[in-house]
Amino acid sequence: MVPSVSLLLLLLGLSLAHPLMEEGSETDRDEDDAIDITTRILTSNNATNEILLEGDLLAPRTRNAMTCWSQNCLWGKASNGLVMIPFTMSGEFTSWEIQKINYAMQAFHSTTCIRFVPRQNEYDYISIENKAGCFSSLGRQGGRQVLSLNRQGCLYHGIIQHEINHALGFQHEQTRSDRDYYVRINWENIDPQMAYNFYKQDTNNLNTPYDYSSIMHYGRTAFSIQYGMDSITPIPDPNVQIGQRQGMSYWDVMRINLLYGC
Repeated sequence: MVPSVSLLLLLLGLSLAHPLMEEGSETDRDEDDAIDITTRILTSNNATNEILLEGDLLAPRTRNAMTCWSQNCLWGKASNGLVMIPFTMSGEFTSWEIQKINYAMQAFHSTTCIRFVPRQNEYDYISIENKAGCFSSLGRQGGRQVLSLNRQGCLYHGIIQHEINHALGFQHEQTRSDRDYYVRINWENIDPQMAYNFYKQDTNNLNTPYDYSSIMHYGRTAFSIQYGMDSITPIPDPNVQIGQRQGMSYWDVMRINLLYGC
């Protein structure tokens, strides 16, 4: 279903180049903006023993992690039109950290039909935990699925939303099927053992344009063999900003609404 007229009017008033939500705290704003979302995620994930694809996607147990556009990996919609996603949250998080996570979730509530609700006894649910790193499964896996937000390195507004988007079924922007028209992958600057992280995927782009400002776009130095060397360069304008962590873009929100028929 196409998003409602009221939703479209709301979204059309927003800039395509700026995130919908401001960062979740003064701490976020005080951080150096030059440190993009990729650097934070990959740095945090250096300590994990999990098998991760593209830096922060948990390797699947039952299916190809790079494919999540069929109904069996999407969260179900209730009769009232809302997509209710049960979740639990680790007791290791402080009240302030819980507030930050809830604040990031609220952006989904206010702009999409996604609703995160405390788990009662549902079989399928997201378990938000303080594991070693920032990572998630791709889409609904079935049963309990971990979404890790390490307390020391992942509790930034944009990172929380990035991992939640993975859990909804969204892949990284720079791996979408038409990316070669919009970014150049500098293979010579990437460790050959890490090259698989940049392989294009057979994505459903939902008839939406490539989005440099997507919360799902990695930064220009992701998996670079040397600090300061670009692994991803936007084209034709190499100065376009990528890897922002402030919050979901216009098209991030639009795609959720398109995919889930909000």
